[in-house]
Amino acid sequence: MKLFVLDDPLFDAHRLDTEEQTDPPGDDRSFEDPHVAHPERPERLRACRRGLERAATRLWERVGARVATPDELCTVHTSEYVETLLERRGARGFFDADTYYNERSVDVAQMAAGGTLALTETVWRQGGRGLALVRPPGHHARADGAMGFCLINQVALAARHALGLGARRVAIVDWDVHHGNGTEEIFYEDPHVLYISVHQHPLYPGSGAATDCGAGDGRGFNVNVPLSGAASDAAYEAAFQRVIEPVLAAYGPDLLLISAGFDAHARDPLAGMALGDEAYGAMTRRLLAASGSVPTVAVLEGGYDLTALEGALAMTVRGLESDPVAPGGDPWEAPGTPGDRHLDEIERVRGVQKAFWGSL
Repeated sequence: MKLFVLDDPLFDAHRLDTEEQTDPPGDDRSFEDPHVAHPERPERLRACRRGLERAATRLWERVGARVATPDELCTVHTSEYVETLLERRGARGFFDADTYYNERSVDVAQMAAGGTLALTETVWRQGGRGLALVRPPGHHARADGAMGFCLINQVALAARHALGLGARRVAIVDWDVHHGNGTEEIFYEDPHVLYISVHQHPLYPGSGAATDCGAGDGRGFNVNVPLSGAASDAAYEAAFQRVIEPVLAAYGPDLLLISAGFDAHARDPLAGMALGDEAYGAMTRRLLAASGSVPTVAVLEGGYDLTALEGALAMTVRGLESDPVAPGGDPWEAPGTPGDRHLDEIERVRGVQKAFWGSL
């Protein structure tokens, strides 16, 4: 299966300070290291690039980035926010306590957004799978503002673009440890975009309750799987088998987008989940199988431990490269068993979503 990759040196220019930063020495790569100014930093992409080179077993094709136009940004963001964002070009500051920008950040965000659109269009027209190694992340960016390290919601833009290209149903699966509140809000009333999120709860941004199912015509097309801390590979496997895969298969998307955050990894400093590297390959393969191996694009979101990023992204690449399998034909074989608490949380989600999905 052909793999298309989006990456650009400009994506490294988004940084809190203007001094050159390097990976912390040794194996301690936590953002708390004094060499690192902010968890959302250029070294994240360097780790991802190492993971890609380590994992890729087939030739992959690079897709060139381009600048997203203001009109394209306005398909998911308000014109007022887009105007505010563009006015910050060449300046430095913060949108909120977590979300910084420097003199190049608006250029970076527009290029990451446009590149994600180009990648989505390539995968849609040619088939295959795509990987967008972009910064800053996007799934917290709301229609009317930046939030949680995110300036522009790339996955939301890609979904809207795919609908304009002729897709009838787009599925977004968000496995970032933080709930993608921005993506959820943008499509909360839209039946043409299924949004599924599995995330730690309670945790920033505090949204993503199991009972938040969409509204209006979009009722039933928003699926949240909130799990309490310390969820293991086995707990995620149960969530996939009992909720995510049956819903995704029943929806039958024309295009699959993955908000691929790697901060549910056991090493991540900003959360409290317990996934290992292998879980990310398994999740990728299972999503591909459940969706019918439709054109798929994985877009980088969070993940703040560099060792975890390299290893987990490598497993995701191997998943994206894998040959199609039938639903249920790829055993996860997660170590251990899910705890009763996490099983109860998953069953609570099933109880809510059974009103909308006969597959449950």
